[in-house]
Amino acid sequence: MPSARRPLARALLAVAACAALAAGLAAAPASAGTGTQDTTDTAGTAVQATRSTPATVTGQALPTWQIDGVVWDTVTVGDIVYAVGDFDYARPPGTPTTSDQRVARHNILAFDITTGVITEFDHSLNGPGYRIAASPDGTTVYVGGRFTKVDGKKHNHLAAFDVATGELVNGFKAGAGSAVRAIAVSGSTVYVGGQFDSAGGPNGWKSRRGLAAFSRGSGNLTRWRPTMAEGFVKALAVLPGGHRIAVGGSFQRLNGKKKVGIGAVSATTGATRVWKSRPIPARIGERQSYVSDLIVSGAYVYATAVGDGGHWYDGRFAARASDGKLVWLDNCYGASLSGYVTGNVFYSVSHAHDCSSLGAFRETKPKTHYFALAETTYATGTDRSAPSKNSNYKHQPVPSLLHWFPTLNSGTFTGQHQAAWAITGNGRYVALAGEFTKVNFHKQQGLTRFAITSIDSGATPKWSKYTVPTPKVSTGKITVSWRRTWDADSPTLTYQLLRQEVGTDAWVPVKTLKASTKPWKLGTATVSDKGVTPGCSYTYRLLISDPEGHSYHRTTTQAVTAR
Repeated sequence: MPSARRPLARALLAVAACAALAAGLAAAPASAGTGTQDTTDTAGTAVQATRSTPATVTGQALPTWQIDGVVWDTVTVGDIVYAVGDFDYARPPGTPTTSDQRVARHNILAFDITTGVITEFDHSLNGPGYRIAASPDGTTVYVGGRFTKVDGKKHNHLAAFDVATGELVNGFKAGAGSAVRAIAVSGSTVYVGGQFDSAGGPNGWKSRRGLAAFSRGSGNLTRWRPTMAEGFVKALAVLPGGHRIAVGGSFQRLNGKKKVGIGAVSATTGATRVWKSRPIPARIGERQSYVSDLIVSGAYVYATAVGDGGHWYDGRFAARASDGKLVWLDNCYGASLSGYVTGNVFYSVSHAHDCSSLGAFRETKPKTHYFALAETTYATGTDRSAPSKNSNYKHQPVPSLLHWFPTLNSGTFTGQHQAAWAITGNGRYVALAGEFTKVNFHKQQGLTRFAITSIDSGATPKWSKYTVPTPKVSTGKITVSWRRTWDADSPTLTYQLLRQEVGTDAWVPVKTLKASTKPWKLGTATVSDKGVTPGCSYTYRLLISDPEGHSYHRTTTQAVTAR
């Protein structure tokens, strides 16, 4: 018995000694670097912009009503988002598709962007809606698509709704021979585009190939008749001053002359107007690129593009509205579907999988998709990648990718492996719409929204199983390593490593690190903790926080004994 007591006594004395040392350390000020040496961080640093980086909305998704299919396009008037697509019901956030709270909304609906709640705007299209646009004065929204009836009344692929009353404008009887896929509205005229061969109004129907215009008041077909060939029209925009219309799509000729994918015409006669840039490469066989959306902001036109074929142009570009001269062109790959510009930020939705053009993420196997991006509206450098197939540009100016990475999943409704198809906003909020079923790993179908930081404080840093710190014992120190994580809206995170001696309650700060990370470039961090006592056992914990004050820690490490 006496011999058994001596080892126990020695063990108790060792614990007491370790505890006494730990108590002394715990009493020390909790400053960064307490008891540490030899700290390394393998992640690299962020490139500094030449001007202040514009702020984006946060990456935290806000509660929003959902749909059960796909939204193809959206437009915002004030605080109300109008959405069109192919769906039958809307339901509250957090509810399943079979929810008894769902309400009928056939291919068109409206919701408040500040609350995410649908409005009483209740109409029915008997076919999908593809495009929606608002008049400059915000009094009317115009819808185009494959429908032939609205609320049971005949409207051939085009209809108008009064914003103040929410009612269908029965007197607007303009229409097209088949689906309308592009709409732009001036003070007096509604311009439409698509793949139709005829268009008409109360004054009769006439031949129109892919482009037509109507009087806003009477719905009469106007004499505006530009011609396009070898493709389709997907986007239209009224340029500043209202005298010219930008036309985007897959066409190879405009008004009988070679003009691939983008051009400008007179708003009154349809005659060709100057457009100097050539961002869309000419078609080769079945391989092509086309403009999918046009956004006018200030003196510039911004656009998104889709490429059909390996490494065909898929990115975004900006051009001067006055003459179409190229301002910048990013060569990211992964179909870009829709854009929204506010301030100095150009938001877009796509399935981007290679943005080496911007010095950002590269192709991975299997592919990693980023379904929503934000860029500066201005150029910050030159293209860092090889040109796309048949491109007219190389080493051209490019913008910078901003740190905004909400996570969406690829939907299955259309079979096209996309997430969001449309993006819109009002300066304080940004709304995404499409066929996704999850946002930031939580169930949410078809609609979601985000807000500026003064409204919402943002997303919590992502946690990964690889972020758990791993301690390794060597003589005189314990080396702790972890893989860094990332945040949807904050490029810089703070990592505080804490140590606890087994048998005590105190957590002692070991080291605080700040690091800039991207989802595709995390890196590792390593801390050599020499403030340990041989024979004493320790556990470690990592506290992660962002500049907005979101923080958390996860399970502590297993105990290791210093030597």
